[in-house]
Amino acid sequence: METVRTEFATPKTKKQGWYLVDAKGVNLGRLSARLARILMGKHKACYTPHEDTGDYVVVINASSVSVTGKKMTDKVYYSHSGYPGGIKERVLQDVLAVHPERVLEHAIRGMLPKNRLGRAMFKKLKVYAGETHPHEAQGPVKIDPLKF
Repeated sequence: METVRTEFATPKTKKQGWYLVDAKGVNLGRLSARLARILMGKHKACYTPHEDTGDYVVVINASSVSVTGKKMTDKVYYSHSGYPGGIKERVLQDVLAVHPERVLEHAIRGMLPKNRLGRAMFKKLKVYAGETHPHEAQGPVKIDPLKF
């Protein structure tokens, strides 16, 4: 009886591509889930849980991402300085006004593994508030995030 061998991706065999995603008018949660899947490499047949097989993702127009319901005024982001009484809270509307790319980064980071592999995956995410980005030389392929 012949045994079937499972192929695992290795640093020598993995191929990483570049994707360009326009976030204008796309729901924050749906976009984050799809992009986290691409960063982990789960969209590929050669997905290996212990190896970083994901692709690079460039997101433009992060400032015009949409949310449903009353999240603009009710969703709160917390940060703490480490000192007593050092907690700060900001609503989504204020964070989008000052640092719009952080909203998408925060959502995607929460969907990635919480270890050094997850940190390596997160470094492949490039988020920009406007239309322009400095990654034209890599030749990113434009994709529709909701159909990919």
